[in-house]
Amino acid sequence: MTDTKNENFENFLHGLAKVASAMKGFMRQKFKEHDINITFEMLQVLRFLWEKDGVNQQEIADAILKDKASLTYLIDNLVRRKLVQRTEDSHDRRNKIITLTKEGQQMRDLIQPWIVEMYQIAGIGLPAELLGNGLALFDAISRNFEQHYE
Repeated sequence: MTDTKNENFENFLHGLAKVASAMKGFMRQKFKEHDINITFEMLQVLRFLWEKDGVNQQEIADAILKDKASLTYLIDNLVRRKLVQRTEDSHDRRNKIITLTKEGQQMRDLIQPWIVEMYQIAGIGLPAELLGNGLALFDAISRNFEQHYE
């Protein structure tokens, strides 16, 4: 890669980190305004469970790109907040199945509109084609790493 391409790539990744930080900040502000004691990372777990409840920790870890130790910490905190529960897997006692509690399910009704608002703000003035190009770019970068480490 040329120096200019490397520099552009570095700037691109820095921009991506700024966007991720802005999104986390948006949600943190909503949590603070409504006295909700969770983190953005805990929200990632909840969002996955809102779509697919009753799965093992490894499936959640793979989906939200967290290592198992980090995920265990997040789930411990969600259990303390009574938003999820662990139950033993009837097929494999070593696995724990993570399910939403009633409170965890109800949290969706409160938080989902904020997620929609966050995406609407992020997408102001962005044509769908540009977003599609961005997705293609991320797919290409991911494939580069996958091919490199095969």
